[in-house]
Amino acid sequence: MINVVAAIIKKDNHFLIVQRNRKKHMGLKWEFPGGKVEKNETFEEALLREIKEELNIKIVLQDKIAEEKYKDEKIDIVLHYYLCIQESGTIILNEHENLAWIEKKDFEKYDFAEGDGNILSSL
Repeated sequence: MINVVAAIIKKDNHFLIVQRNRKKHMGLKWEFPGGKVEKNETFEEALLREIKEELNIKIVLQDKIAEEKYKDEKIDIVLHYYLCIQESGTIILNEHENLAWIEKKDFEKYDFAEGDGNILSSL
C-alpha cells in the first residue's frame, strides 16, 4: 500500500482540479493535485514538494480533512487530503493536461479519478 497526498486548494469558493496526463493510469480523468510520499518524508513535506514540482506554486497546508483507501488492478493506495491555500507563484502545468477552478456545484460535470470521487461529497 502506497501513501499518496492530495491538495484541496480553495480560493474564493472555487477548488483547483487538474486533468491527469493521458499516458498515465486513469489518463485524462480529473483529480486534486498531489502525489506519492517518498521514504523519510512526512505527508506535509511530500505535498509541498509535489505541488511545487507539478504546478510551480507554493501552498500553505491548513488541515488534513480526509483519508481514503483506493485499490484497483494497478494501484493500492491510501489518499491523504489536505485543505490548502495558494501562497505564491503562477501555476504552470508540468505534468497535467489541463486545470480548472470550479465550484462545488460543478463537480458532477467532471470525470474524476475513482479515488478522488469519494471526497467530493464531504467538501
